[in-house]
Amino acid sequence: MASPRLLRRCLFAALSAVLVASAATGAAHADPPDASPAASKAAAAAVAFSDNFDGPAGAAVDGSKWQIETGDNVNNHERQYYTSGTNNAALDGQGHLVITARKENPANYQCWYGTCQYTSARLNTSGKFNAQYGHVEARMKIPRGQGMWPAFWMLGTPVNWPDSGEIDVMENVGFEPSTIHGTIHGPGYSGSGGIGAGYTLPNGQAFADAFHTFAVDWAPDRITWSVDGNVYQTRTPADLGGKTWVFNKPFFLILNLAVGGYWPGDPDGSTTFPQQLIVDSVSVTTGGTSTGSAIRGLAGKCVDVAGANSANGTPVQLYDCNGTAAQQWTVGSDGTIRALGKCLDVTDNGTADGSTVQLWDCTGGPNQKWAVSSANDIVNPQANKCLDVTGNNSANGTRLQIWTCTGGANQKWTIG
Repeated sequence: MASPRLLRRCLFAALSAVLVASAATGAAHADPPDASPAASKAAAAAVAFSDNFDGPAGAAVDGSKWQIETGDNVNNHERQYYTSGTNNAALDGQGHLVITARKENPANYQCWYGTCQYTSARLNTSGKFNAQYGHVEARMKIPRGQGMWPAFWMLGTPVNWPDSGEIDVMENVGFEPSTIHGTIHGPGYSGSGGIGAGYTLPNGQAFADAFHTFAVDWAPDRITWSVDGNVYQTRTPADLGGKTWVFNKPFFLILNLAVGGYWPGDPDGSTTFPQQLIVDSVSVTTGGTSTGSAIRGLAGKCVDVAGANSANGTPVQLYDCNGTAAQQWTVGSDGTIRALGKCLDVTDNGTADGSTVQLWDCTGGPNQKWAVSSANDIVNPQANKCLDVTGNNSANGTRLQIWTCTGGANQKWTIG
């Protein structure tokens, strides 16, 4: 944004297919592994912040997690007054927070331009929760109409904008119904000079038509943006042209629905009110560490992205554990396993024994879904096969693949 402005992700997913595999000798694997107990325990430790907005209709947001800001915003020339109470921010009784922009001013609020024409709400976690790295995600349905400006974003602490930094996970301006934007702002690259990119839905779909999941995967010196699991940009210090990277420190979360301003323009005769930003969930998942977790297997070695190369098709292999980003994986309740902003992927959507695994843009496909069991198997449910070290070979560089689950040491993995 032009001036200062998380997920139901858990560390492990439940096993979704019954695994009845044959051992190498041909004997039946006695029992399918149980994914639930260990998975649930590890998941709880990995979720740093979560709000699913459960509560009765009309109730206020959880005050232990959020505070409500009030006032106007002359810096962006926004038209709304952010109110307290529940008139503009309340639970709907169906697991959603609803932020409502109204064309009204019953309390005679005064704005920078005179008597305010609109009311809305803005919430943040300042003083209650700060994030530093991890997977930050919100599932939301945005409003529509000229002059609408919904956003999910973060500010660095202590706030001294723009030097303290801003990470915009998702912004939309109403005149672009099919496009959202992700941006970073900092010293020398703020306001209209922010560095970012847009993501556009295919076939003329509008973001206001359905819920979508907006996220960043945030690690030291790297932020990756995605929509519904589809990565659309990554930013590192190399993108700043020598300017200062200010994103290796705590930030707090913000949700708001602005009306009007320099970027979206003001509402016009085509804009209907009220308009609503409906938030299903917000979460921050750390994966157990600030940058993710190592996945250790045969001979104590780690699942590794070859050459730390984030290009599509890069082999995923076994290698000595070294703590680099190429070995830091985040496991989510959406079934993905991610490193370097991309997903662990079965090559060519293969299901046969020996199908290799690689790094690839997250697509949401079944070849990128994995389930982690309490028996330490990592399973691709589509193939009903286990992540496997080829040939039971513990040498550095051995390619990983999927194979019928045997219970062998080359199919056992420890996360964290």
